[in-house]
Amino acid sequence: MMNFYYLCSMKLKINRQELIFYGLQVAAWLVFLMVPAISAFITTHSWSSSLRALDFNARVHWISAAIYFVNSLFLVPCGYYRNRQWMFWGGNALILVYQVFIFFFLFDPEEFVSHVSNEQYRQYALSSYYASSFVAILMSALLAGIALLVHHVYRSQAIKRQLKEEKAKNTEAELAWLKNQINPHFLFNTLNNISSLTQIDPDAAQDAIAQLSDLLRYAMYETRKDLVPLQGEMEFMRNYVELMKLRCSEKTEVNSTFNVQRSTLEIAPLLFISLIENAFKHGVSSNRDSRIDIGLTADEQQLIFTCDNTNYPKTDSDRSGSGIGLENTRRRLDLIYKDRYTWEQTLEDNIYKVKITIKL
Repeated sequence: MMNFYYLCSMKLKINRQELIFYGLQVAAWLVFLMVPAISAFITTHSWSSSLRALDFNARVHWISAAIYFVNSLFLVPCGYYRNRQWMFWGGNALILVYQVFIFFFLFDPEEFVSHVSNEQYRQYALSSYYASSFVAILMSALLAGIALLVHHVYRSQAIKRQLKEEKAKNTEAELAWLKNQINPHFLFNTLNNISSLTQIDPDAAQDAIAQLSDLLRYAMYETRKDLVPLQGEMEFMRNYVELMKLRCSEKTEVNSTFNVQRSTLEIAPLLFISLIENAFKHGVSSNRDSRIDIGLTADEQQLIFTCDNTNYPKTDSDRSGSGIGLENTRRRLDLIYKDRYTWEQTLEDNIYKVKITIKL
């Protein structure tokens, strides 16, 4: 008894979607019961005829409705989908046995045809009774199957919806994790530059720290949204390039070109900073000629970022070139601009080139 109460009490705690699900089933049955009444009113324009049709249809089909809702409200959710299939099959078996008992044992078919005097009509009426009883029993099994099918469709849709929501949450969490990795990665490389500068020009290093403070303020507070104005990103990249140039010798030439026709354009924050970091890490040599060209153009259809640099690969012992930033950049592009971007990278005549095109 307690187990039965526990199972039922668990199903009383339904959410809004389940309430709508069961409400639609009730509405469907009410429409089914009302169809003869509506038809009678349209034909006769008589409320009494309509009510009689409704009463007759309800008397005929109330058992069918009861069987359906016993399955839909209890046997299917509490039995079949809770690893108690025996409850579903056993409950419906009892319903069928009860119907067989009513139709063929409790009620005598001979009484149903006793008022028919003609033997031929009598046999016909008796055959009709057995056929109707058999159809009623089959309908009970069919209604149980329909209730199970309706629940299966509903649960399948609910699972798909839940998986979609979980995927969206996981994607959001991964994007947040990738974005959070950019800040310490960016800070690590910039502090290396300032550390080198302190040994050469302490005053310039002090100015660089102030400049770094402005960059970190943007990275920490202005990039919390999924998309930020491209104008702010361009200003951040300009300042970052100027900061990175402090450690470069006269043998290094750095050029940056930004040509954006659309002032209201928004983009994922700090999306290209790792590529600029990579250019300064792998494209600059202290004793050889070096060159870095950074470009950003955008119009109504697409945004193009390019970064070309001379190629001076790091040694295995230099972990600053481990490529974490580039991996994060590609992953963020996959998550935010899936099927809307292209990534091209080549190495020609010792010039490493990266081109990213994003469809807007």
